[in-house]
Amino acid sequence: MTERMDCVVIGAGVVGLAVARTLAQRGREVIVLEAEDAIGTITSSRNSEVIHAGVYYPTGSLKARLCVRGNRMLYAYCDARAVPYSNCTKLIVACSEDEVPALKALQAKSAENGCRLDWMEAKDAIALEPALHCFGALHSPTTGIVDSHSLMVSLQGELEDRGGMIAFKSPVIGGAVLDDGRVRLEVGGAEPMSIEAGLVVNCAGLGAQTVARAIAGLSPETIPPQHYCKGNYFTMTGKAPFERLIYPLPTAASLGLHYTRDMAGQGRFGPDVEWIDNLDYTVDPKRAETFYESIRRYWPDIVDGQLQPSYSGIRPKIQAQGEPARDFDIQGPAQTGVAGYCGLYGIESPGLTSCLAIADYVAEMVA
Repeated sequence: MTERMDCVVIGAGVVGLAVARTLAQRGREVIVLEAEDAIGTITSSRNSEVIHAGVYYPTGSLKARLCVRGNRMLYAYCDARAVPYSNCTKLIVACSEDEVPALKALQAKSAENGCRLDWMEAKDAIALEPALHCFGALHSPTTGIVDSHSLMVSLQGELEDRGGMIAFKSPVIGGAVLDDGRVRLEVGGAEPMSIEAGLVVNCAGLGAQTVARAIAGLSPETIPPQHYCKGNYFTMTGKAPFERLIYPLPTAASLGLHYTRDMAGQGRFGPDVEWIDNLDYTVDPKRAETFYESIRRYWPDIVDGQLQPSYSGIRPKIQAQGEPARDFDIQGPAQTGVAGYCGLYGIESPGLTSCLAIADYVAEMVA
């Protein structure tokens, strides 16, 4: 038997939930298909939970535009829905004199993105954070942290209030593009079924390309490559050294091995960069050796043995190791060539911050 639906969103991570909620608020009948048994169990629960300001991304890119807009939207949403967050702010630091010019260049680029960063001399930054070692810093007043699980629960609640629903343990295992532009999905699980939908939005994160390749009739040229970049996190024993988030200058693949904290005040360091071939969330305790070396550049007083393995996340990259960073790849019907299909690929950081702005962007694409 084939069920007929208006709109199907694949994936109940933070982006999928935001997209589904926005489509439901705009009058669409929405069902979310989630392969796991709960919301947000993969990428959305394995990140720094940072509300990014929009500092690092190329001007005019989707990452820059949607992050800056998403930052404002997310704070307003958390206030309106009582989602826990902290606007704790962030310092981006130069760990040597040689890094000062690059830090000032970052300030200029962020201004082009519509993102405010305030220059601080080293003595002023250290006055704010006495444990800090630096040669200059940029203060980001709109950076914060959010309780990502509470955010996702809120999005789920709004979706369901509008008549939407989530089908758990419902992996998409195949499908086809139909002649009229609709999409048929083959759904596995305990009760396999077929669904024909006028609109399918693929928000499957690490599985987005796998899902797309399983749908016959989607052009392979529209499906980007898929690469896994693991980020490991370590927590620390003892009192947290900083009140604000501390970031070194970014690297090619990440925003640097930085200090963040959770809503309870527990300090943690990461993520690092580990390119992998298969999904593996094990944190190797030996990686702490490189953590100490990096952390001592801005926190010299860290003591050997103070770091403990915590958790890891995997970035859904669409560029390979050594290749230039790529933008979010958000494809509407005009890009996919299928009237009833949207694909979201490479939604790594700042995907959490951008989730509400991404949802509006997708909704406009299919309006």
